[in-house]
Amino acid sequence: MTALKVLVIDDERPALDELTFLLGRDPRIGEVRGSDSATEALRVLQAEEVDAVFLDIQMPGLTGLDLAQVLSRFKNPPPIVFVTAHEEHAVAAFELRAVDYVLKPVREERLAEAVRRVVEAGGPAPSGDVQIPVERGGVTRFVNRSEITHVEAQGDYARLHTADGSHLVRTPLTSLAEQWASAGFVRIHRSVLVALPHVEEVRSEGGRVSVVVGGTELPVSRRHTRELRSVLTRREAPS
Repeated sequence: MTALKVLVIDDERPALDELTFLLGRDPRIGEVRGSDSATEALRVLQAEEVDAVFLDIQMPGLTGLDLAQVLSRFKNPPPIVFVTAHEEHAVAAFELRAVDYVLKPVREERLAEAVRRVVEAGGPAPSGDVQIPVERGGVTRFVNRSEITHVEAQGDYARLHTADGSHLVRTPLTSLAEQWASAGFVRIHRSVLVALPHVEEVRSEGGRVSVVVGGTELPVSRRHTRELRSVLTRREAPS
């Protein structure tokens, strides 16, 4: 793997120096450049390419979110990792397709995880895919929607299931059903959505229907059986 060239941006010099030092210790990083101004960093990014940007959010003048918005318009925008003391900007970071969201004070092992995500990103997210911010143990991470096999309602929350585990998000299932319908998520029960690309089997026995996603069998309610069959028929019909 070619060593990464990264740019670190933070208006507080001690934080900038610490982050630059920690990244420089990572064997996957070849060169670390630092900047204490988003405006200055933008001039650097317009003049040369970097493999990733580690970016504070609250800075005077051009904020980190402002800079990320500008970078999103680049032909080949670099992956962005937000490094901030503020949790409340996670949703905005998700909308800008950040690779990771690291909270200060920064731990070296947590930063190593962010570098791993940069390496795995290897470029922009797949076309049509979006990243969902999820929290676990006080850390905000991002899950590709294309990796979600099914979703279960839990009151005003929803549990997203992937091959690697599950994540709770503060969004009701009804909202996700509306927002994700175009991405192939179909309701099979009042409390369950499934992602059609992950449906491995459709089983029917004694008038009861179920689907298998990610090795898990999920019952389909009678109310939603006809809708599911209709969707699957359209999916399988020759073009």
